[in-house]
Amino acid sequence: MLHVDLSELAGGQLQEKFDREITKVIQNMQDPNTPYGDSRKITITVSFKQTEMRDDAKVDISVSSKLASVISAKTYFALGKDLKTGEVLVSEYGRQIPGQMSIADVAGEDEETESSEARFPRVLKAK
Repeated sequence: MLHVDLSELAGGQLQEKFDREITKVIQNMQDPNTPYGDSRKITITVSFKQTEMRDDAKVDISVSSKLASVISAKTYFALGKDLKTGEVLVSEYGRQIPGQMSIADVAGEDEETESSEARFPRVLKAK
């Protein structure tokens, strides 16, 4: 049986290519912007093409990886229309319900006073 030391194949290029791809895979696995449950894969392809005389062969070696894709960002748009002008109105609101106050809204309102009490009800203006 023929024994080929893969770390020495093509002058060590297979090992270099594998090391590069496994580094990408590990970095992708540690990236919090990728799904933890997705599989990652490294593929080593060794292709042989011989000559007509069968006394020589060209060997192509490639290493590739399949990484997990980046998790998409999500947001929400409140859509509306000004009935008087016909202008389309769009407001991004993320996780917060349109018109709902956040703690940041309340804290920003009282910056000029020493008191941290919020004033209710609060009038919200469209931007």
